[in-house]
Amino acid sequence: MAKKKRLNQGQQRRMRANAQKRLKQTDAFEWSDDQLGAAEDGVVVSRFGQHADIQAADGAGEIVRCNIRRSISSLVTGDEVRWRRGHESHSGIKGVIEAVQERRSQLERPDYYDGLKAIAANIDQVIVVSALKPEFSSDIIDRYLVAIEATGLTPILLLNKIDLFDAAQRTHIEPILDEYRALGYAILTASSHSEDGLEELKAQLHHKTSVFVGQSGVGKSSLVNALLPDIQAETKIVSENSGLGQHTTTTARLYPLPDGGRLIDSPGIREFQLWHLEAEQVTDGFRELRNLQGLCKFRDCKHQSDPGCAFIAALKQGSISKRRYQSYLRILQSMEQNRPTRHIPPH
Repeated sequence: MAKKKRLNQGQQRRMRANAQKRLKQTDAFEWSDDQLGAAEDGVVVSRFGQHADIQAADGAGEIVRCNIRRSISSLVTGDEVRWRRGHESHSGIKGVIEAVQERRSQLERPDYYDGLKAIAANIDQVIVVSALKPEFSSDIIDRYLVAIEATGLTPILLLNKIDLFDAAQRTHIEPILDEYRALGYAILTASSHSEDGLEELKAQLHHKTSVFVGQSGVGKSSLVNALLPDIQAETKIVSENSGLGQHTTTTARLYPLPDGGRLIDSPGIREFQLWHLEAEQVTDGFRELRNLQGLCKFRDCKHQSDPGCAFIAALKQGSISKRRYQSYLRILQSMEQNRPTRHIPPH
């Protein structure tokens, strides 16, 4: 296979300039008041650059693609908005979003280029989806839990593709799941193929706004298809060559649930960094460590080999698990290694 040619800085600048030029051309039309109808309430189904798809807040009616007013600085899936329909459509654009309601909640992830980046807004709970393929990673689950705990949202752990499990794999994973259960985390299991666990999942989603998060390839979009068979979100299998998940969902999308509630399917990730948080926030994100803060002998305790460390004492007593403790240390280490050199305000 031929080696992919790297673009030099000048070529990269020209590509970015051309992309911005195309965006301006597609967004050149400006609506005047007499071309627009009365203001309506809606919710963002999905966003695409300078445009977004809007639907009525109750999930009824058509999905309308709209321009976004330049005065709106942030807009993500799940945002509740005020918009106006155009009397005529222009290049498929049928209206304009004029204002965004204050968010009740949001889930964010750090981005090296954009700083903190919202994933979804106005959500009640976050469903962390994991599976055997591409791999079962308790480290990624722990990272998501830290981020979710920092927002005050409710995390739910969902183990997907359980039809692929054999006895040895269950023996490996069940003790890890038991650790999460002991900490008070709700755990669901499901399979879009065998339909096991789907009724329990539907009950958990009932009358709530939920977002699926997790690695690429763990089957989030397949679960959407199983829950909403008329939707048929795009899915792909995990690569047999690399074992890595493929990014089938490229932008977060909201689906109204027939029995009440909303479900947001978010793009998959290969890793989830937490360098936007302070060390104390990471500790707070570990429920078993939260109440141990401030109990160490020394204020600058690194929680490793320091004398009088409350964390080490709890580990020796068996009140915290070795796996979770090591996961905590890896997160702290990665925060320093991966923190961007330019300043981004902490969460």
